[in-house]
Amino acid sequence: MKLTLNNKTPHAVESACIVVGVFEDEPLGGAAADLDEASSGAISAMIESGDIDAFRGRTTLLHGLPGVKADRILVTGLGEPDRFDRVRFDMACMSAGVFLREHSVTEAHICLHESECEDLDLAWRLRHAGIAFDRANYVYTTTKPRKDDSPHPLKSVSFQGDADMEDAIRQAESIAAGYRRARELGNLPPNICNPAYLAQQAKSIAEAHERVDVEILKKKDMAALGMDALLAVGQGSGNGPRLIVLKYNGAGDEEQPVALVGKGITFDSGGISLKPGANMDQMKFDMCGAATVLGAFEACVLLNLPINLVTIVAAAENMPDGRAYRPGDVLTSMSGKTIEILNTDAEGRLVLCDALTYCERFNPRATIDVATLTGACVVALGHHASGLMSPHDDLAEELICAGRVSVDRAWRLPVWEDYQQQLKTPFADMKNVGGMPAGAITAGCFLSRFAKKQRWAHIDIAGSAWKWGEAEGATGRPVGLLTQYLINQS
Repeated sequence: MKLTLNNKTPHAVESACIVVGVFEDEPLGGAAADLDEASSGAISAMIESGDIDAFRGRTTLLHGLPGVKADRILVTGLGEPDRFDRVRFDMACMSAGVFLREHSVTEAHICLHESECEDLDLAWRLRHAGIAFDRANYVYTTTKPRKDDSPHPLKSVSFQGDADMEDAIRQAESIAAGYRRARELGNLPPNICNPAYLAQQAKSIAEAHERVDVEILKKKDMAALGMDALLAVGQGSGNGPRLIVLKYNGAGDEEQPVALVGKGITFDSGGISLKPGANMDQMKFDMCGAATVLGAFEACVLLNLPINLVTIVAAAENMPDGRAYRPGDVLTSMSGKTIEILNTDAEGRLVLCDALTYCERFNPRATIDVATLTGACVVALGHHASGLMSPHDDLAEELICAGRVSVDRAWRLPVWEDYQQQLKTPFADMKNVGGMPAGAITAGCFLSRFAKKQRWAHIDIAGSAWKWGEAEGATGRPVGLLTQYLINQS
């Protein structure tokens, strides 16, 4: 979707649809007031009669208002003005975007960002509106093309604003591209998106940008490094594992990079500890950690950030067959630490532990791993917040702040030493599960043992990475949080 600026007076904008916002029990302002005046009070009259509902997220489509050049006006409810925060602003933009995606119009003019919101400046509101409308406009079509007679997504959107807002538009386009990359990879079926496919996607990103290099490690390379934990997870599958390393040099060789590490389990059957059949199809989303770090990497490159970035994807497919690793096995990780396997369905932490050890060679100033790691995180936080764990208070606060700014929120969980006892076993340095209590936290504690030499944080996105039920599909989260963090660091 193309994003542009148009600074004409709203009633003079020629468009298939102009989108404005209205508050509950509040005089009309901005573009809505301009359209109301041009149409001799038509919008005010419809609000008064109850034909327009200003409750948050409600949308009302008006046609052919006199004095207005746009064919349609989509009035979006903003709710109570004293409760209008960045989350409700995001909701308003998404609601309007979804409505337009399912309508016959293919272009629109947006004025929602004119509405005052917290202490957020116009540039933030415009940038976030651009990202939100692009996210709302996304439709998966790779294996299910839209029919010719069905509504098609928007092709272009203009925003009320002048040339001073050009940077905000360009930022929105870059971050939106990262979201799209992550969502498309997440939504692809596992017979297409396997470890080799993820590697090819990384190569295509590197080929498209000058300051990007890529390295792909296969079985032989990983075996030579002693990555037996990662290799064990993939040994029951006909699709071999990959360790994918993307490097972006935007700040010179002397500057320490930020490292992003993503769990890339392209399908998780549970292995020998086989998952129940119900909802197993959703385990194609178990590579959404990989998808989001690739999306954030691409957004960073498109933004041309003055930062060095290393992105590592640990990609494998967890399948049961005669070669698969078993409960009771003891694996030796790249770090030399031994791991007793109690459950082969706790495989994400095994691929990540070797990736975290590999990450040490880059001497990163911060390392952030992202993974759909535990169902326990979904129980704890639902689908609204990602789980954040870190022994470093400053890094945790930086990530929480980035999530707040980008409306891609995370909530911090403890990784206290107390929880480490749950990983004790007489047969190895640790076991790969800590039992039912605090399952998300003990998974984070497991990873912390492989990041002691790094300033590290772990983000569990099991609840936020995809929508369940009828609206099922990858969300692209936490591309927004990660990209905002990188912007702040640069």
